[in-house]
Amino acid sequence: MTEPAGKIFNTQHFCLHDGPGIRTVLFFKGCSLHCLWCHNPEGISTENLLSFDRRKCRNCGACVNVCPAVHKIGEQGHYLDRSACSLKGECAAVCIPRALEIVGRDRTAKELIAEVLRDTPYYDNSGGGVTISGGEPTLQSQFLLTLVRGLKREKLHIALETNGFCDYGVYEPVLPHVDLFLYDYKETDPELHRKYTGVSNELILENLSRLSAAGAKILLRCPVIPGLNDSEDHFRGIAAITGKYPNLEGAEILPYHNLSAVKTGLMGLEDQKMYPRPPQDLAKWIARIREYGGRVVNPAV
Repeated sequence: MTEPAGKIFNTQHFCLHDGPGIRTVLFFKGCSLHCLWCHNPEGISTENLLSFDRRKCRNCGACVNVCPAVHKIGEQGHYLDRSACSLKGECAAVCIPRALEIVGRDRTAKELIAEVLRDTPYYDNSGGGVTISGGEPTLQSQFLLTLVRGLKREKLHIALETNGFCDYGVYEPVLPHVDLFLYDYKETDPELHRKYTGVSNELILENLSRLSAAGAKILLRCPVIPGLNDSEDHFRGIAAITGKYPNLEGAEILPYHNLSAVKTGLMGLEDQKMYPRPPQDLAKWIARIREYGGRVVNPAV
């Protein structure tokens, strides 16, 4: 019987900001939210994408030879017709400088576990482990459950980053295997939340309450975007949540960064034009949340 596979768009090793210690982060493809400021736009769709980095291209024509319907070499160099692309990946396979890459791969839990186990010495020495991120991992619920069970059999520390927008029944079977939930909290006002992400925050707050009641270890992660959710109401909301759930680890305040500007160009995605958004006053935001009684875990800034 063929082992079920999940759709993964990236694996990052030696990460320091996605849970305790040194971590390997597995990025699941597909997301239930469409945040205006998303820094992983390639993770929103469940479908594969073709990435083309013109800076790496040597105009060698190897891709033209295998897929002339999509790739052309003209006076201005390489250009491509994405509308004709079937995403089979022949072009990426022959691209020596890796200017062309297919974003999204079917990986089995066995494959992923074997990969992350190679970093075990780093986990052991730093108190690290594996973080499952996205996209939104709960969209691939059965594969997620298979993966966390396998990782826990290897006695690895598991962190699950989630936006909270799913049926609570998805969390119940994975809860015993997850050591830390990195729980995204993006906006306090439900209508503003819908405006910025495409959905209300009501289900997200309900699931947060249920996970807390079930004894889950949770760290609230709060991206703050100047001009959108850097409001006093939202800062009060963050503080209120950390007070409401005493077993919450606290809130981590995340400043906006514009990774999406490059990624949308590489993959032919619609650019949300969220950049630049200066200034960013992380110390001020943290101070305000603490003034409202919030428990913030960021180090002193």
